[in-house]
Amino acid sequence: MDDLLENIQRYIKSMPSLPTTVAKVLEVCNNPKTSPADLNQVISLDPVLVGRVLKLINSAYYSPSRQVTSLVRAIIMLGINTVKNLALSLAVMESLHPKRNAPGLNMDGFWRHSLCVGVAAKTIAKKRGVDIKLREEYFTAGLLHDIGKIPLNAVLTTKYMLTVSSADRERNSLFLMEDRTLGINHCASGAMIVHAWRLTGAVAEVIEHHHTYLTYQGSFRDILFTVAAANQFAASMEIGFSGDRYPAKIDPSVWEYLGFNRDVFEELEPLVMQAIEKAQIFLKL
Repeated sequence: MDDLLENIQRYIKSMPSLPTTVAKVLEVCNNPKTSPADLNQVISLDPVLVGRVLKLINSAYYSPSRQVTSLVRAIIMLGINTVKNLALSLAVMESLHPKRNAPGLNMDGFWRHSLCVGVAAKTIAKKRGVDIKLREEYFTAGLLHDIGKIPLNAVLTTKYMLTVSSADRERNSLFLMEDRTLGINHCASGAMIVHAWRLTGAVAEVIEHHHTYLTYQGSFRDILFTVAAANQFAASMEIGFSGDRYPAKIDPSVWEYLGFNRDVFEELEPLVMQAIEKAQIFLKL
């Protein structure tokens, strides 16, 4: 077990760290007095990030009425919190994209599942009347919730493939099967990434606690419960593949908190499918 943890820690340390610009973006955005001009000054130092933000704002994902060519204009249109989350999403996906597929998880299927959870979380947030300026955080938390699976898949390879197969064969939750066969689960592995990159806030909490939401005592319960429901939606609709074909059923307290039940999935499906097509740009950037 100690060797296994050391290998995972070594892998995480070897991963590219978040770009300096993105780390600065997160730092600046944590200051409530930050203005669009402040954020523009930081992002402008990274031409690649500027290009990606502008490409995203001009994509079908946001469908602007006319082309946006100014970064400040994009920040004002999207809002500081949204741009922060876009920068984080793009940086994490780039840093964690392995050079090759390991046998346990197909990465195209993994990211499609992740994209679906992000879109579903944002759709649920919209349905519940969450402020439009906050919805992108729901998307980002859903998109990145499972990143702890990547080190397990890359480091343990054959063991992880057998763990995924066992969960499928026994119709059991992958989270529980990871604990049983590996002695570590993807939330614990995700927490190691969160700490290595010094991530904070809702996205970090969701990565670490999305399977232990019932005992969660932090201040991001709303996003955590939403992502838990969105995760089950993606699994039930079999959109992408995260290795978890039989996730544990959502506790009734989550549905009670959100104000609806599992029947909402039928209503969400066409909305999410449409939104996924628009959000595919995240996988292309």
